[in-house]
Amino acid sequence: MQINVKGRQVEVTPALRDYAQAKFERVTRVFDQLHDVVITLGVEKLLHKVEVTMQVSGKTLRADATAQDMYAAIDVLVDKVETQLRKHKEKLTDHKANTVRATRYA
Repeated sequence: MQINVKGRQVEVTPALRDYAQAKFERVTRVFDQLHDVVITLGVEKLLHKVEVTMQVSGKTLRADATAQDMYAAIDVLVDKVETQLRKHKEKLTDHKANTVRATRYA
């Protein structure tokens, strides 16, 4: 997984970059098939905004979050992304009883 951190009208400090990368490394515990993650940090008026675009097995997932603090915005975003990935992983799972039964008792 490759994590890119960009800044939109804000300088991305090494501390912010390390924090964002560490938080998104935690996301791989939920779903480990992430290919490319692009995190964009920005400031709009008084709010800090964080956006993420992820390439996941042929699909593109997007999320964004705003908060008064950049670190808090990253935390909120990671929670949203984990929820999206759990939902995506659930959609990939085959819930048909016949296939489950056939693989279990074969």
